[in-house]
Amino acid sequence: MNGNPIKLEIQKALQQMSKDRATQHYLQEKCISEQNNLDNRKQSADDLLEVRTLFQKSAQDTQQKLEFHIGNLVSTALAAVFDDPYEFQLEFVLKRGKTEADLWFVRNGEKMKPVDASGGGTVDVASFALRAAFWSLTKKTRPLFFLDEPFKHLSSGLQQKAADMLKMLSEKMGLQIVMVSHIEKLIENADRKFEISLSNGRAVCGGAGD
Repeated sequence: MNGNPIKLEIQKALQQMSKDRATQHYLQEKCISEQNNLDNRKQSADDLLEVRTLFQKSAQDTQQKLEFHIGNLVSTALAAVFDDPYEFQLEFVLKRGKTEADLWFVRNGEKMKPVDASGGGTVDVASFALRAAFWSLTKKTRPLFFLDEPFKHLSSGLQQKAADMLKMLSEKMGLQIVMVSHIEKLIENADRKFEISLSNGRAVCGGAGD
């Protein structure tokens, strides 16, 4: 009889020990699981960082290619018209958390905004060349450009060069150009010409020429 309380205490102790061991085993498994989750999260974080780095590298490479392609084409157009041309540069910069494009005219190592360049003719040529450059990158639209009085700010001595540049880019890039112009040298370079005049308040086509 006297041994029964001791036996019961031993049984209780053994049961508690068994529960403690089960709890310890559960906690060990839980710890291993949490450690695995932590390792997986670290690996995911490392993977995301690597992917982000790859995206940044790809974006930088793309931007450099765009800077070269657009800068080269616009600079070529300017050089075809002007004796002392600006070099055109496109630079991608990060502003307020967003990537923006800065446009520059460069001459003798000095950079300036196109709006600050002397004479509107330079901007006229650069604007057309920029339009052609952007089209060549996507080609989402038909190769058809409509121009309204292009190069009207150019001096008469440069108008023939502009006409030659226009024809050169048209042939090189496969562009069809339809334009309205009063500049005789541009008109003379056209493959087909239509003269429009007003008669009684209505536009009348006076015929075509080759």
